[in-house]
Formats: sequence, structure tokens, C-alpha cells
Amino acid sequence: MMSLAFVVQPTLRKGQQTLSHGSLSVLSRTLLATVAPHTYMYDKAVPVKHTKNVHSPRKPLLRDGYKSHQLPIETLSSSCNVYQAEYFNSGLHLEPPDLDWKYLCDSKHTEEIEANICNRKGVGDIRKVVKLWEQLQVSANVDEQRCLKKELNNEAVEIPNKTHPLSPVGDDSQARLLEEYGTKVEFKFRPKSVVKIGQDVDCLRADLVGYTTGPRSYYFKNGLAQMEQALIRFTLKKLINKGFELVSVPDLIHPEIIEACGFKTTGDRTHVYRLEPQHHSNTCLAGTSEMALAGMFVNQVLDYSELPKRLAAVSRCYRAETGTEKDQGIYRVHYFTKVEMFGITADETGKESDQLLQEFFEIQKEICIDLGLHFRVLEMPTQELGAPAYRKLDIEAWMPVKTFYGEISSTSNCTDYQSRRLHITYRMQEGTTKHAHTVNGTACAIPRMIMTIVENNQNRDGSVDIPGVLQQYMNGHRVLQKPDHPLRWQWIKLLRGKQGHKN
Repeated sequence: MMSLAFVVQPTLRKGQQTLSHGSLSVLSRTLLATVAPHTYMYDKAVPVKHTKNVHSPRKPLLRDGYKSHQLPIETLSSSCNVYQAEYFNSGLHLEPPDLDWKYLCDSKHTEEIEANICNRKGVGDIRKVVKLWEQLQVSANVDEQRCLKKELNNEAVEIPNKTHPLSPVGDDSQARLLEEYGTKVEFKFRPKSVVKIGQDVDCLRADLVGYTTGPRSYYFKNGLAQMEQALIRFTLKKLINKGFELVSVPDLIHPEIIEACGFKTTGDRTHVYRLEPQHHSNTCLAGTSEMALAGMFVNQVLDYSELPKRLAAVSRCYRAETGTEKDQGIYRVHYFTKVEMFGITADETGKESDQLLQEFFEIQKEICIDLGLHFRVLEMPTQELGAPAYRKLDIEAWMPVKTFYGEISSTSNCTDYQSRRLHITYRMQEGTTKHAHTVNGTACAIPRMIMTIVENNQNRDGSVDIPGVLQQYMNGHRVLQKPDHPLRWQWIKLLRGKQGHKN
């Protein structure tokens, strides 16, 4: 349960009947990342002891750029100047998305949109959207209009983003190879898996963890725990040197924010963990910091001069996904640490977001090259784009034990798909506003990166060579090897009730 107390001192001009959000005391940035500025509840407002000017209403403390939403002054008690209110179990309410209705509902585009839907797993019904739109135009009944608008929005948000001309059509087998870097390691012995090596050098525990956490879980210890932190520090240093702003993000996100980013929070195929609403309000565990970073800008009007924005975050990612036998170990897990890149661009030339995508992609390649990996770059096909991505590039590294290329990084250009649903716009100098574009990319997904490094850098004696760029973050150590006195685990069965045993 979230509880927030705030104090306001309304100072109204003569005849003023509403109180703007600028008069509210500041809310934490973390809360603003997940709560829209027009969802505060005042129905429990009660008078408290008079306080002198806590915050001048002439100097609003909410971040500049939030759209102005007026609050009916009648909802606040008028008997005193200062109020104390509590924020309990309030969910997020987003206004309907600012979709491109002119494009969606013009019958000239119906076949084009329908073909795009078919190429992207067939989710969405554009003909139903057009039909509802036409019905709404001729309806004269207010109640009917309200129902039609609701149904129209529900159907329209299912329509996926447009697709980049370079994206191949089809499933993952149609992914197009763009580049390949490095060479496969030729072992003169049978390589071991990261789980076996981790157990031998006392750095990883991935079995018998069900007693504590459940399946698809793991413990990093000693050298691998240090490598995890080394990868984070190495990656962040690179991003910060390239002008990224580091953000610490919340792990609890409203489902509306997650849905607006293009991820389903309900249904059989959702990968999102949803908390019990009776105990935790209406929130989910974030599957990626992209969700929180996008949510941080909900309802904001940015200035054109601020763009592009480049943000980086380190977060724990929670995913309720399943996998195949080849995904065993630490390749596909229910939680992991990830360094994420997120960007916001203008859309004046139509090329800004694709340029930022290329910038993120070059950073990803640079990280993999610095770590000495053998990897390939793929242009991902339409059925691998999900709903929000306009274009997606993946990096797959060679996994020698399972003898396959596994995805370790991806970057996506979502154009205005997320910004239209989250109401993220930017203002030009002349005062006109336009929806921004968003771009996201994985800088370093820790477990898969560790798996790739360990399996490709292993030696016959079971030790692992540490990449040179990480050694400075690991006290200068060059090799992971078996400790002199490893901690050994021995499971025993506790017998109760036997003769001579004290309970």
C-alpha cells in the first residue's frame, strides 16, 4: 500500500474556481514516474493546523512540461487554507491514447494496415475500427456515442505500429544477417556449461534453489557476483561518457503504463507479474526499466531543444516466462539485472529516431567487441517486433555448450507508438506540439552476458579468463578459478520422532 501526505495552501485570484497542480507540494520523481498528475485523490481531504506559506503557488514545484489539468475547487474544503490529504490505493488513469485517427480510419489505408497486421501475428482488426468510427460519426445519441468511443479505443489500441521497409516478413527464421564479428573459439577439450563451471569454482548456484525461490532462479557468488558488478560499472561508464543521464527507476509500475508501452499485463501469454491488488494497489513488477523510463515522461510536453534525450538505468527485471530445454541454467530466468538505454527524439525529418536507433546499436556492438565476444547482428522480421516496434535489431552471441546463437541484446525504434499512449509530446519554438518518438536498447543483460563470457573464456583446468576491460573492476584479477577452500553444500534430511532424537 502506498501512503502519501501532501500539503497545499490555495491562494485564489478573485473569481477563480479551480486550483492548478502547480499549487500542490512536490511529489517524488519516483511517484511521478508511475502516477499521472491528474489522479490525486482529494475526497479524504481534512483540515489541519494552519501553516505559513509552505510553497508559493507562484513557483510550482511539479516538473515543467506537465500538461495543465484543473481540479474542481469544490472537492477541497473551503473552510481553511491548508489541507492534509492521503493517497491510498489509487490506480492510474490515463486519458485515451492520441492515436492517428486520420490514418487509421481513412479507408484508403485499410488494406495497407490489414496487411501489416497479418505480417505481425494478426493481432488487431482494422475493419472493425473503421466500422466503429463510421458509426460514431452518424450517432446522435450521447449514451451510444460514449459506448462507441470506448469500444473504438479498445479496438484501435490493438493495432500494431507500422513496419520499417527493411524488416523481413515472417517469423524468426526469416531474420536477415547483417554483420558478424569475431570467430568461434576452437576448444581442444569438451567445454562445460556456465552452471558446471560456476559450481566448480564456487561462483554460481542454480540447482536446489527451489527451496528458497522456485524454478529459473540462481545465486551469483564470489567471482561471478563481482563480474556482475564489473559489467554494470563498465557499461555505465561507457554510457555516461557518451552523454547518457543515469536514472534510478522504481520496480513497481502501474499496468496502464506497461500496457501503453506495448506489453500485455493480462491473458494467458503475459510475462508480467501482477501483485495482489488488495495488498499492493494496482501495480506490477517491471519486466524492464524501459517501462519506468517511459512512464517518467507521461503527460509531459518537452521542449524541442531538450531532444534527443538519452537515459540509462540499472534495474532488476521480472518476467514470468517459460522456455525450452535449451533455456535451462541462467539463459532464461524469472529475474535478472539489466542495464537499459532509453531515448526520446523529435519527429521533424522522420529520421531522428532511426538515427538514435543506430547510435544505440553502435554502443551495443562496441560493448560486445570490448568484451571479446563472437556475435552476429540480425534485422528482425515482422513477427518478432511485438506491437510497439517499428524496427528491431538483435545481437546474438555464440553459446559453445548448447551450440547455438543466443540473443544477448536488442534495440528497437518504437516511433510514436508509446508516446501517443503516454501523451509524450514536444513543443517547437513557435508553440506547436507534436508526439515524440521513443527508442530503447539493452546495454547489458547480466546473466546472458556472463554465460557468454564464461563459456567462451574457459580453460581446460576449469578456470575462466576474465576479459581485460573488466579486470580493473575486479581488483585486478585476471582469472576465475576454484578457491582453495570452497564452501561445500550437503543436504541432510531432518528426522523427527526417532528414539534418542530431541525435538
